[in-house]
Amino acid sequence: MATTTITAKANSSRKRASAVRSGRLGLRTTPAQAALIQRAAAATRKSVTEFVLSSVCEKAEQTLLDQRLFMVDEQTWLAFQDALERPAQAKKGLQSLIAEPAIWER
Repeated sequence: MATTTITAKANSSRKRASAVRSGRLGLRTTPAQAALIQRAAAATRKSVTEFVLSSVCEKAEQTLLDQRLFMVDEQTWLAFQDALERPAQAKKGLQSLIAEPAIWER
């Protein structure tokens, strides 16, 4: 299977970002993937570099937010708050499990 390497270089005639780009990221693609990325970049009037970088950063931010932010409807949120505010209940099975010595302590 043939692969195409997309090497994204900033066009000097374009405005530079406020931060200096000093890192480099390379990726290998199939010809179909490269064509798709190039078409999408052109459709959004961005360079391949701008398109790939903005897409990847957006996905990275979303991935990290998914680790910290959970979206729920109001009913679910109220039920969650209610559960947090209720006093703890002693569970027979849990109490006996905690009372047992750990396997490595036997």
